[in-house]
Amino acid sequence: MTLKPSAPGGSALEWIKSSYSSNDGPECVEITATPAAVLVRDSKNAQGPRLALAPTAWADFVAYASER
Repeated sequence: MTLKPSAPGGSALEWIKSSYSSNDGPECVEITATPAAVLVRDSKNAQGPRLALAPTAWADFVAYASER
């Protein structure tokens, strides 16, 4: 897991890069949590689109994925 601020300054979101992601492959996923949503982005396109999930939906996804 790697923490990376999204922008300079104290108010930036702290993005967490998946331990399954590598800089060599196409699978580079980062997440960050806010009180209202969990955001997911492609770390190779940090300024690109972000997927916003309700915290309960994220918890359901993590539970599902951890069983696979």
